[in-house]
Amino acid sequence: MTAKYWAVVPAAGKGTRLGAALPKQYLTLAGAPIIVHTLNRLLAHPQIVGAVVALSPDDHYWQSLDYMHTKPVLCAQGGEERFVSVLNALLRLASHGAHADDWVLVHDAARPCVRLSDISKLIESVGDNVHGGLLGVPVADTLKRCDMTGIVTATVDRSALWRALTPQMFKLELLAHALQNLMRRGAAVTDDAAAMEREGYRPRMVEGHADNIKITRKEDLQLASLYLDMQGGNTCE
Repeated sequence: MTAKYWAVVPAAGKGTRLGAALPKQYLTLAGAPIIVHTLNRLLAHPQIVGAVVALSPDDHYWQSLDYMHTKPVLCAQGGEERFVSVLNALLRLASHGAHADDWVLVHDAARPCVRLSDISKLIESVGDNVHGGLLGVPVADTLKRCDMTGIVTATVDRSALWRALTPQMFKLELLAHALQNLMRRGAAVTDDAAAMEREGYRPRMVEGHADNIKITRKEDLQLASLYLDMQGGNTCE
């Protein structure tokens, strides 16, 4: 059986750092909610067969979007922690008939500028490697370690350091198992690759483009709008 590729979009966060009246994934960007841009971009990729969105139980915005696509878009219940949202989305996919060996590409709802060419590069670079992989960019800035008072204590060697982006791509069953183990231990991680690393896997870092930004602060909205314009639209390569 040929493995399929599914997009998983955790979208249960509140985005409090943005200081907006509604969750950041529903803020308007270039004429549409951020999450619509993100889903349209993911589902435009020819190898992605569908998506599952993990939503907060008190989300009152998703239904009003009436989002539809020619590919299936499923919903799952989100959790307080991001990894719980991802796990629930994986279980929803499994109940929908997704195979244990299918690939899932977990992508932040607030990253609407990911390039289709970067998704293709990730899929091709990972291939059949069960360790999976993720998009990232090498750290370009000089890094400083500081104490609790803000005093610099060291300059950190950046030569082997990367900024982790999304999508992060893993086998459905393997990632679900890693996240379930996290839950049993009462632990938490900030991305899916870290969960796999704790299980002994060594994901491949695949260089993507720095315009794949995560909208976190107000100024990021303007930057994302500029990037979308420069890329030429929501389904550009």
